Amino acid sequence: MRFKNLFSPIKIRDLTLKNRIVMPAMGTKFANEDRTVSKQLIDYHVARAEGGCALNIVEVASVHGPSAPRYFVAVYDDLFIPGLKELTDAIHEAGGKASLQLWQGGLAASFDEQCQILLPSPMPISAEYTIPAATVEQIAEIVECYGQATRRAVEAGFDSLEVHGAHNYMFHSFLSPGFNHRTDEYGGSVENRYRFPLAVLKAVRDNMPEGMPLFMRIGAHDDFLENGLSIEEVIDFCKRAMDMGVDVLDVSRGNIVTAAIQFEVPPIDLPRGFNIENAARIRKETGCLTMGVGRINDPEFAEDLLANDKIDLVAMGRAQLADAAFCLKAERGEVDDIRRCIGCNQGCYDGFADKSRPHITCLMNPAVGREAECMLKVTDAPKTVLIAGGGPAGLEAALLLHERGHKPILCEMSDRLGGQFLLAGEAPRKLEMKEAVLAMGAQAIRVGVDVRMKTKVTPELIESIKPDVVINAIGAKPMILPVPGSDLPNVADSHDVLDGRVRPEGHVIVIGGGLVGLEAAEYLCAKGCKVTIVEMLDEIGADLGDIRKVSVLGNIHGACIDVKTKTKVIEITGNAVRVEHEGQTEDLACDYAVIAVGAKPRDGKDLEEACKRLGIDWYVIGDALEARRAINAIYEANEVARAI
Repeated sequence: MRFKNLFSPIKIRDLTLKNRIVMPAMGTKFANEDRTVSKQLIDYHVARAEGGCALNIVEVASVHGPSAPRYFVAVYDDLFIPGLKELTDAIHEAGGKASLQLWQGGLAASFDEQCQILLPSPMPISAEYTIPAATVEQIAEIVECYGQATRRAVEAGFDSLEVHGAHNYMFHSFLSPGFNHRTDEYGGSVENRYRFPLAVLKAVRDNMPEGMPLFMRIGAHDDFLENGLSIEEVIDFCKRAMDMGVDVLDVSRGNIVTAAIQFEVPPIDLPRGFNIENAARIRKETGCLTMGVGRINDPEFAEDLLANDKIDLVAMGRAQLADAAFCLKAERGEVDDIRRCIGCNQGCYDGFADKSRPHITCLMNPAVGREAECMLKVTDAPKTVLIAGGGPAGLEAALLLHERGHKPILCEMSDRLGGQFLLAGEAPRKLEMKEAVLAMGAQAIRVGVDVRMKTKVTPELIESIKPDVVINAIGAKPMILPVPGSDLPNVADSHDVLDGRVRPEGHVIVIGGGLVGLEAAEYLCAKGCKVTIVEMLDEIGADLGDIRKVSVLGNIHGACIDVKTKTKVIEITGNAVRVEHEGQTEDLACDYAVIAVGAKPRDGKDLEEACKRLGIDWYVIGDALEARRAINAIYEANEVARAI
């Protein structure tokens, strides 16, 4: 077998897992508002169990009623047992095993403004109000809640349990001196800070059958947190946790109050397996079975980690969001057909953190959270569908239409498939984005989609092919900055720069501090240019999600790129960019100016008119409809391809 270690079984107490791949607990907002298990949550987990995953850890189940957020799974009352039992039965029927992550959210419970927040120490949030520290009575109550939640989880049929002891939830907050400033028996010394977490573990283990494994998610150390936990202290605590009956250490990293949040849901900016050496050290020094997590989205990489004796289990969460059949495809050797997570965070973390969005999704897999709705339906009336544009939206439409039995014809006017994903992949740290769209293009050709390169869709082509449907996925083009001098020879748009068609040198001013402008700035800095970013708004990266913003801005700062916000460009001259800032005009000397002020849809009116004249169904998707994020483009392509 190609991945013999990855697909070897492992026994933990009385539980045997068929392979080493675990779907870690990830917040989804798939539960019902009243915190009961929904059909949506069941479908989501069943899809991954059917896809070959050995163990599904059901996410952040609240053990305590007053601090339980809505739309999160809960286990603080017996009324939740029937729904949880329905979930475990469904996972078992699909061939998987089920675990429940027991959770008290601490500060993170503030996600729901109705929730009680339990902290080890007082936290001022305004001049008028300070969140009080949890009382000794409340601490004892939470310990009891963990024990009762365990009893319910066992009754609901879970095969193992996990206590979440990381990410500055209540468990971690009491453990870490960076958060815990108490002076009573629960704070100060190591023994006192360990008291509550160890009591939780004892309450859980005491209510579990002897043969049921107990996992513990733990942070390897505290990042960006004054007086935080060191890895040595974490190792010491893990040894004591093992004495309490913990069988597997799930080694994570990060917290929600500093820039370390980037380590919780690591974006493409962080390398694959960035936390593995920490996990390997903890494993070696504790002797405990250990699970590694953090941007592990490739079966070859996962296999190497196991083969090199770094870890015992591999947590592959977003890899299985992007492709529910990740495990089966890897086991069968169908690696080229895996839809890869690209660490964009647009659907998973951004979908979770944004209160205006109902639940998580995935840029690469719009079926996340809609597994039943998006179940493949083969057509009984095949249609010829002409697709204009070979970017991610066009490729998504072509692949799904072909799978459904239609006859897509994909036309790309250039000599490369991939569209703006190719440009994005030229930016520092984003090669995986380019690789993902190239893989989509290669798959389209491999499965037999009629792909026509260097072919522009015109009214004449539509008339000659006479398709049943035309999909406009021709994308967007860079906007021109409407100021004098924007057409000078030392002025270029960011797309031409990232594509290598223009190669600025010397001091370059990048006009526009959105995502594309920041990528162009980093790209030019890496090429040896001195770079200044000029942005009209009062911040750069306004169009970035929270976690990617932390990472990208950190890199901008680290590269010593100069940033000028609240600054409007009014003219470009031969050797300067004239700007206005707070009513003052200034000439910023430069050798080159790069414009990155956004994009607008390409004009497809002639194609639309041809379709109307010929009675052909017409759809517009992605940036051709409105220049937005890639997640919108692929979602719309998927919707249209399922509707035809």
